[in-house]
Amino acid sequence: MSIAIKEINVKEIMTKTNLPVSDFAVNPYTGCYHACKYCYASFMKRFTNHPEPWGDFIDVKNWPPICNHGQYAGKEAFFSSVTDPYQPHEARFKRTRSVLEQLQGTGIKLSISTKSDLILRDLDIIKTFPQARVSWSINTLDEDFRSEMDRAVSIERRLEAMRQFYEAGIDTTCFISPIFPGITNVEAIIERVKRQCNLVWLENLNLRGDYRGRIFSCIHEHHPELDNLYRQIYTKKDLTYWSELDGQLRAYCEANGFRYFRNDDTTRAKHGELPVVVNYFYHETIVKSAQKKNEKTKN
Repeated sequence: MSIAIKEINVKEIMTKTNLPVSDFAVNPYTGCYHACKYCYASFMKRFTNHPEPWGDFIDVKNWPPICNHGQYAGKEAFFSSVTDPYQPHEARFKRTRSVLEQLQGTGIKLSISTKSDLILRDLDIIKTFPQARVSWSINTLDEDFRSEMDRAVSIERRLEAMRQFYEAGIDTTCFISPIFPGITNVEAIIERVKRQCNLVWLENLNLRGDYRGRIFSCIHEHHPELDNLYRQIYTKKDLTYWSELDGQLRAYCEANGFRYFRNDDTTRAKHGELPVVVNYFYHETIVKSAQKKNEKTKN
């Protein structure tokens, strides 16, 4: 398909960030070919002057050489907060590869999130960074549903890339996100990846912004039997589904030898161990809601 591509000049590529997972955000591109229907980063379109829909344009960034290398030692860089650093056009432009080459030897730590297996090209250089972490977003094992939601590579290709990084000794994460109510089989995904990652992160589908309508339309078109469930969760703000899924997953993990935590950014399994499972649902709200419900039941 036709994608609008242009090269742009930016003042710098290392952006200081308040993200809890890093000190710097690295976004070698604006826009993303993967065009995920649920992508929160689609808000970036309003800053680009692009008439094309999100997913149909890519700005390729050029920047001055990265200087003052001493400031990066012990810090962490996150690739990427509003794009996929390994979307298909990275094979041609090598912008992500260029940042890695410029940062090599600075002592900076890496955290990379992708939906691609193109990252295998850079396994050689990623291995040279201290405490490198790579995560792949996987929210289904069903290719039909995957193709409804994004233009990224197949789930099997993502899983194979994860396996190769894990066997190379790099910390890997399976990011089960977003979990689609009634569709995402979390336990099946955990079973599939349990021997090739250190960490499983769980994140619920959060509908906000301009993609709320897209998701509702897509669910109605392909899964109309779930219309009522989605209205219950996202219109009536009923947290029952997430509360019950939280309990179900905790029981599953306890029964199968996985450590299960809520909102934990530090614990991860060693290579050869079962991955740690971390739940990033809205727990404070869920717990309060559950407590009130129990109090009413008791009374």
